[in-house]
Amino acid sequence: SIVNSISLKEGEKAFLDAARGARLHGAAMVVMAFDEDGQADSIERKVSICQRAYRLLLDNGVRPEDIIFDPNVFAVATGLEEHANYAIDFIEATRQIKASCPGVKISGGVSNLSFSFRGNEVVREAMHTAFLYHAVAAGMDMGIVNAGQLGVYEQIPADLRDLVEDVLFNRRDDATDRLLDFAKTVTGSGKKRETDLTWREGTVEERLSHALVNGFVDFIEADAEEARLKYARPLEVIEGPLMAGMSVVGDLFGAGKMFLPQVVKSARVMKRAVAHLEPYIAAERAEGGGSAQGRIVMATVKGDVHDIGKNIVGVVLGCNNYEVIDLGVMVQMQTILDAAIEHDADMIGLSGLITPSLDEMVNVASEMERRGMTLPLLIGGATTSRQHTAVRIAPRYSGFVTHVLDASRAVGVVASLLDENQRDAVAVETRADQERLREVHANRAERPMLGIEAARARRPVIDWAAAPPPRPSFTGRRVVDVAISELIPYIDWTFFFHAWELRGRFPAVLDHPQYGSAARDLYANATALLDRLSTEGRLRARGVYGFWPAAADGDDIVVFGNDDRTDEVWRVPMLRQQRDKPDQKPQYCLADFVAPIETGVPDWLGAFAVTAGLGADEIAAEFEAEHDDYSSIMVKAIADRLAEAFAEMLHERARDDGGYGGGQKLTNEQRIAEDYRGIRPAFGYPACPDHTPKRELFDVLAAKEIEMSLTESLAMLPAASVSGIYLSHPEARYFAVGPVAHDQVADYAARNGVSTEEAERRLSPNLGYEPAATAAIV
Repeated sequence: SIVNSISLKEGEKAFLDAARGARLHGAAMVVMAFDEDGQADSIERKVSICQRAYRLLLDNGVRPEDIIFDPNVFAVATGLEEHANYAIDFIEATRQIKASCPGVKISGGVSNLSFSFRGNEVVREAMHTAFLYHAVAAGMDMGIVNAGQLGVYEQIPADLRDLVEDVLFNRRDDATDRLLDFAKTVTGSGKKRETDLTWREGTVEERLSHALVNGFVDFIEADAEEARLKYARPLEVIEGPLMAGMSVVGDLFGAGKMFLPQVVKSARVMKRAVAHLEPYIAAERAEGGGSAQGRIVMATVKGDVHDIGKNIVGVVLGCNNYEVIDLGVMVQMQTILDAAIEHDADMIGLSGLITPSLDEMVNVASEMERRGMTLPLLIGGATTSRQHTAVRIAPRYSGFVTHVLDASRAVGVVASLLDENQRDAVAVETRADQERLREVHANRAERPMLGIEAARARRPVIDWAAAPPPRPSFTGRRVVDVAISELIPYIDWTFFFHAWELRGRFPAVLDHPQYGSAARDLYANATALLDRLSTEGRLRARGVYGFWPAAADGDDIVVFGNDDRTDEVWRVPMLRQQRDKPDQKPQYCLADFVAPIETGVPDWLGAFAVTAGLGADEIAAEFEAEHDDYSSIMVKAIADRLAEAFAEMLHERARDDGGYGGGQKLTNEQRIAEDYRGIRPAFGYPACPDHTPKRELFDVLAAKEIEMSLTESLAMLPAASVSGIYLSHPEARYFAVGPVAHDQVADYAARNGVSTEEAERRLSPNLGYEPAATAAIV
């Protein structure tokens, strides 16, 4: 939550009292650039007030990331000379505040800017769009604006954009008068850009560039052939107009004027053109023709099957003239390193999603050190982080190691490492940052840890007799086959856009001020492909779920094969929170939400495994064979969303079968908000971070019968799959176990029948101590 807003208007005491109130409720806070002398209306006042507030808040325990400064957006083009710099003052103040107050966010009331033109939507839309484009580039993170009055910066007519920016930047004395004159000539809403073929009248070089920038494939083979006949050698077409066009794409992407889905479309155009030219340049390629900027070997590490992010990074690098050797998924360490040597690679990129992949990345770094390799090592994937890279991976390799957050950062990282003028400085800066992260990690001031017995003494108190668990309508397992069309209403599209690095909640992301146009285009392509997949029937979804008698035995959940609860078929040791909580709040463990065996109260555990990825790899491979990475990635991203939708749909059915659904008919928004009883935690996630119970889960469910399996690192196959357990108690909740102390790890090892070292390996991201030593326990 965010408190909107607090300020220094009434002095420091009132300001800090309000900040403490926000912190009490765990909220971030908007801080207005407003002090005892009033609102800040100049760069100097905006910056100085925010710097003062920043120091006060940090000195009183507020974290920088919980501070959102609002340096005041005021109306421009009012006719008053003193208002002429208001827009540029906000933009410049934003830049200075971000530089001098690390970690903060910047917000602003964008609609205030165009108050002088209320009623003229064309001008207001252009003003808001242009202002946001420049303010975001300066560091603005969020704003208040009518989403219906936003356009795409590149689509503002050039004459109107010049008039608007003359006003925003106060570039000429008559800027306001000129914009007012223009405003008299237009009314209504912004014009839509019409698609036409006038671009076909340009030179072949212009047409190739236009097709690449706009992702148009309809004429690419014909244009590539025309260029081949024009140039002396077919390779010159690639190194000339095609790479020139991709350079434009790279520049626009780097400048925030193109977005990831559009770049991947551009790559599709490039691949189609190259595929047409390939037969003609085979001989030249055999002779070593071509001049890529660098060569990167990339792979998803052993045991992991997730590759959407890796594939996107590969496409973006390819668009910037880097040669990417993609080894695929589940790649053995030796294969990765041997390929890097064989191909004379400039660097290696490792990707992974599940937590066991973190350990495998450490192994790769250690082996690179043993071999005496010196190639830079790039680390990426959903579970990776700068801190993990600094603390766990970098110390194992004397060569350069860095974390790459996402595809938009990859090109800059790779370019800097291949640039002789930047490489050393980047290495020094990165190593210094990693050393700082290691120091922070070693000296982190976290809340003290309770001993495991003290933590268990604080388990939540549940009166099982007062509300006994409902009996399911059946016990055992049931297989569910569903049509893709049945899953579509359950899709949560938000994370689909996140996969393409378009951040924002659906459907608001479709009207995002920066990339709404790209999001709408992506959504249209996705729904069209989804309709095709649904109609063709080649993508299949299968699931299995069931209920079994169960009881809690301490921190274990015990599953039985009979109602007498004498035939134990599965024991699931769970972990308990050990980080001390204020006010004696409960220290949770998932076993708390199953009736303890000593109460004699009968309870049941649900379990499930679903996939919507049967056939996805084959369909994606067909698109790849057609040089269509865009559709290949799209298939996998859609399959992921369908798997989550299947899990949501099946949970709805399971709640009714389990006797606690109440026949609820929820909207998709209510389902996404989890407005229902019960939870479905998954192994490997925060409440139960160990992946290994998946083996027994798949055995109990006989998941092989629905074509699901596990890799050696416990990633699910197909990749678009979800599994977990159902807990029915109304107090059941999701939580993060967080750091665990040595005493619980030793106890957990004993309960699992493994060594403490093995338990530490499984729980390495959650260890609250260095494995070589034990932590102090209170």
